[in-house]
Amino acid sequence: MPKMKTKSSAKKRFKLTGTGKIKRKHAFKSHILTKKSKKRKLRLTHDGLVSKADEPSILRQLNLK
Repeated sequence: MPKMKTKSSAKKRFKLTGTGKIKRKHAFKSHILTKKSKKRKLRLTHDGLVSKADEPSILRQLNLK
């Protein structure tokens, strides 16, 4: 039986917290920042959590379940 591989794209984008939740970065913060407000850019800077509906598929991609 071959080894199970993780999806490289998923392991670069998601991290597990100590309590088992999945951390993620916000999109739309890489370029064209002049038209976005300072408040919006600040909110996009902080990490978010993956929704409960998406957690099973991400855990499968990370080979954790």
